[in-house]
Amino acid sequence: MASLMTKPVAWFKVASQVRQHFDDLELQRLGESLKTRQLQPVLAKSDGTLIAGERRLRAAKLVGLTELQVIVSDEPMSETDLRIVQLAENIHRADLTDAEKWQACEELLQLNAGWTNKDLAAHLKLAESTVTKYLSATRCIPEVQQALVSGEIGITTTYEISRADVGQQAGLLALKRSGASRDGLARQVRQAKAKDVSASKTKPAAKSQIKRIVCPLASGVSISVSGTELSLDGFIESLAEAQKEAKKAREQLLDAKTFAAVMKDKARKVGA
Repeated sequence: MASLMTKPVAWFKVASQVRQHFDDLELQRLGESLKTRQLQPVLAKSDGTLIAGERRLRAAKLVGLTELQVIVSDEPMSETDLRIVQLAENIHRADLTDAEKWQACEELLQLNAGWTNKDLAAHLKLAESTVTKYLSATRCIPEVQQALVSGEIGITTTYEISRADVGQQAGLLALKRSGASRDGLARQVRQAKAKDVSASKTKPAAKSQIKRIVCPLASGVSISVSGTELSLDGFIESLAEAQKEAKKAREQLLDAKTFAAVMKDKARKVGA
């Protein structure tokens, strides 16, 4: 249940937020408008932990306001729920940096190991292609990621660089720094890929698919996945699917033995 209240600014507690960068001039303007009227309440937990509205809270403190309107929610929220609310509020704003959007999307995926880009896009009400572009920085070398964080390059340039092999990314970043356009980078990536394809045609095809992958872990557990033609991508997708099914079973209070029997029965029905 949620209630609209007025609370002293000192009541609020700020935990980790999606937004990391704030413009003092913009906060000053926002604070002056809050003096006249607060059009949108902030959102907080019943203990004062801020869920959404850090810009408004900072702006209020900057101009000396002592109180803010707040919607207080006593609904239990997981870390994932909290991050989704924060990112959904800010993701469409022009002043949230590309790096902040990337880092927030990446954090949500890490909190939910079974999620795909499609799952994340659905929760954020975004196109899957948009989420894929934000997450492209994850596939880049640290130097490219730092250039994004510092604002030297944007997410569109980052995406183009991410499409190249890791060994080529530093060169592409150097090209961008020397004045190359996004289209120029895209052309370089296409040319590099064309060379790789041409070179691969002159070499014997490597065997990239096998029937079984066994992965011993440091914990002493060994994970085995088998199939007719199994690639590394297929192995990763299989693990993600198995994890989703296991989480569902845990929510249904099944033990490991029952879960194994249920999955075996499902496979038998599919094959029938």
